[in-house]
Amino acid sequence: MVDNRYATALVIGSVLSLLATVYLSVAVGTQNWFQYSTPPIKQCVNTTAIKNEFLTGDFEEKTYSSHLFKWNGTLGLWWRCIQVPLCSHWYCCQQDPKTETLCMSFTLPQQFSTKVKQNESEEDLLRTYLWRCQFLLPLVSLSLVFLSGLVGVCACLCRSFTPTLVVGLFHFIAGLCSLGTVCCFRISVDLLNGKYRKPGGIVGSMGWSLYLALISFPLQMMAAALFLWAARSHRKHYTRITAYRVA
Repeated sequence: MVDNRYATALVIGSVLSLLATVYLSVAVGTQNWFQYSTPPIKQCVNTTAIKNEFLTGDFEEKTYSSHLFKWNGTLGLWWRCIQVPLCSHWYCCQQDPKTETLCMSFTLPQQFSTKVKQNESEEDLLRTYLWRCQFLLPLVSLSLVFLSGLVGVCACLCRSFTPTLVVGLFHFIAGLCSLGTVCCFRISVDLLNGKYRKPGGIVGSMGWSLYLALISFPLQMMAAALFLWAARSHRKHYTRITAYRVA
């Protein structure tokens, strides 16, 4: 028999866990983690060449970073996007209010590619592992929440309250992974901007996808606290009842 307080804690914790999972999933699948605001162009540009270079060119950090700086780019965990003028010709000589968004995903080999330092000859271990962590940590977080859901279902089928402690621990680790994702991405972007100097007038800011991932961290922590409290309190209550019956 489960006390109403513990049942309420489990329900609230489950709702918080669901919200955190939705927020983190949306954040991982979108590209608005970091965005650049670029001033209007003042010279003729070959939009066809820009599109071809961005979409079909070789993957090189310096190349796609320059496109992000110049064309109101957005950067995500798995995506990079730019906004180019929607011109009727192959070239544009003034800023058109209508723009076309072009996006390219990072392939798995690109996610694990080695980053180099300013001299282009020495491996930058810090940026390399930050980039890999920002790719892997959200997957670990979502996997732990999924596993905790399976453990919760098994606990309900077995009519046992003990696995709730494992569910709480999984959510706690998942929350740390979510926070680690945001921290790794933010540091990685700062190092990227420091390596490739942005032209004057370009402003970089955090996007709404990053804030969604950041919101998922306290939600997972609150869910973990509720699960751990319910498991620990129920165990103490059960121990007292057992001792009373024995006495």
